[in-house]
Amino acid sequence: MTGGEEQKKPQGQKRGTRKPASKQPEQKTQGEQKPRQQRSRQKKAPTEQVQQSAQKSASKTPRGEKGEGGKNLRQQPRKQSPKAQSEELSPAAQSRRSSQSRKGGKSRLQRKTPLKIISLGGLGEIGKNITVYECENDIVVVDCGIAFPDDDLLGVDLVIPDFTYLVRNREKVRGIFITHGHEDHIGGLAYLLKEVNVPVYGTPLTIGLIEGKLKEHGLLNKSKLNVVHPRDVIQAGCMSVEFIHVNHSIPDACALAIRTPAGVVIQTGDFKIDYTPIEGDVIDLARFGELGNQGVLALLGDSTNAEKPGSTPSERTVGYSFEKLFHDAGQRRIIIATFASNVHRIQQVIDAAVRTGRKVAVFGRSMVNVVQKATELGYLTVEEGTIIDIETMKNYTDDQLVIISTGSQGEPMSALTRMSTGDHRKVHIGPNDYIIISATPIPGNEKLVGKVVNELMKSGAEVIYERMYDVHVSGHACQDETRTLLALTRPRFFMPVHGEYKHLVKNAQVARSMGYDEKNIIISDIGKVVETDGVDMKITGMVPSGRVLVDGLGVGDVGSIVLRDRKLLSEDGLVVAVVSIDGATGEILAGPDLVSRGFVYVREAEDMMTDAKTVVRRALEGCQLTGFKDWGSIKGKIRDELSEYIYTRTKRKPMILPVIQEI
Repeated sequence: MTGGEEQKKPQGQKRGTRKPASKQPEQKTQGEQKPRQQRSRQKKAPTEQVQQSAQKSASKTPRGEKGEGGKNLRQQPRKQSPKAQSEELSPAAQSRRSSQSRKGGKSRLQRKTPLKIISLGGLGEIGKNITVYECENDIVVVDCGIAFPDDDLLGVDLVIPDFTYLVRNREKVRGIFITHGHEDHIGGLAYLLKEVNVPVYGTPLTIGLIEGKLKEHGLLNKSKLNVVHPRDVIQAGCMSVEFIHVNHSIPDACALAIRTPAGVVIQTGDFKIDYTPIEGDVIDLARFGELGNQGVLALLGDSTNAEKPGSTPSERTVGYSFEKLFHDAGQRRIIIATFASNVHRIQQVIDAAVRTGRKVAVFGRSMVNVVQKATELGYLTVEEGTIIDIETMKNYTDDQLVIISTGSQGEPMSALTRMSTGDHRKVHIGPNDYIIISATPIPGNEKLVGKVVNELMKSGAEVIYERMYDVHVSGHACQDETRTLLALTRPRFFMPVHGEYKHLVKNAQVARSMGYDEKNIIISDIGKVVETDGVDMKITGMVPSGRVLVDGLGVGDVGSIVLRDRKLLSEDGLVVAVVSIDGATGEILAGPDLVSRGFVYVREAEDMMTDAKTVVRRALEGCQLTGFKDWGSIKGKIRDELSEYIYTRTKRKPMILPVIQEI
């Protein structure tokens, strides 16, 4: 693709069956990249494929800089000390030597136009991933996700990033590039597009899921959505962005190679290396190797599973478990709860249902939406008549049914949770149900999931969950997979992203185990500006950042004071003191009356409430004696004395709300 134009395919175009995708058209970067060879779609053994990729990468010499006389320094091998030879074994050392030639022992690296990398979310936390790349007068945004509220954010629906920096620099933003369609990467997009309306780029399924979200916000017809495919290159000002296919727990996931005046930066997005994927190709390791040979300035790597050694198992292991579990279910009804976005998992459930002669019913709004969109775009292969309407379930016996449901994380309003409590209108759990929870609890959700499992078992159902069988695998890379990408790309700098602080530190340790110096590993935080000129990379400043709370239709109108009041009300309740006063004389005409909500049951605490009324009356009389005139001072006096009395009696601090009626 040339001249900054992006190639598009019709969004409605179906991919048909789950056969290997057709060859991609040849691409060109902005006048500098030769037409690439089309990849062979012939199936190879996974190990053979990786070996060939590694051999290809190893056989190519990175572009060396030329010394005096025009001779390539890499063509003149020289004797080295054992120490230098051992240093070359590490990818970090190879990266250093491939990016510079030596003359008189000094580096010839030239400083280039500075690039700023700013994470507005996704560091030190799980969720609301968004990264900003700024160079000259151009900004490229990668992802725009949400986080789900913690227990202390009472009543809050969603948490989105603080977009202040992007709003202030909206004229610089050239586009938003989405790695894949998970909520923590696309959920905040509608809120950002309301402030900064710029083009959005993503693969077909990703854009399909984004369309549904923008439609809910009334933004679909106002937004500029662009469908791209792996190895497409989009020009964005002085930068360009290339999409690179990776494996993940949702189809159409991509890493991004961002070419900047300072150098090439690769952001992995969420990835794993799956040699036997359910749909599509193996991760494009060859392209990562090609970029490594050309020279990579920095790699921003997924850190979610950085604590786990080895490699993440293939998604196909879950399919093997399903075959056994469907057989063990016998004549019972099968209910499977999983993530709505895990299209590969849903495909395996449907395949197992077809093999055992069962029909499939889908429950949960998000699950229904994803299944519909994935089927429409050809990412789910479903035989006609396999998926039935929930209203027709009554026409089938238990041994003819499989139910796919949301609620694998114990969400209070999810379909599975309502089934467990007996509140679901269509499904009632009993001894003839065989329930599979095909997911691992997200940290913090363990109690919710445990509660759902307990309630399901109390109803007599048999429940299978992740610890018992291989019914779930992660979509994120473990340590060995990160090492593979580091070995292929050989970046000068490594920056762990996407994870809590402990995950970032563990991922940094993975890089150190590959020979990277501490100074070449950057652990950043939300709002910090990481700046590089192609030679050095360091934290140079801060920009506005943080979290914005979404409560219903309100965005940002719930702050610390409101949350404090909600917490106080939820823990200690509310006491309202109502009194009528003569505005001229200050005489008490009626009351005081006390109303309690969430504090004590008045009928069982009549003596205390009577004494509390006396405290309020004395406070008012004291205000008359001291000459208090303004109502604010009078209310403050009532609040202080009543609060002190209640705490003395109960050791509780309910919210005190004085109401004075002037007559």
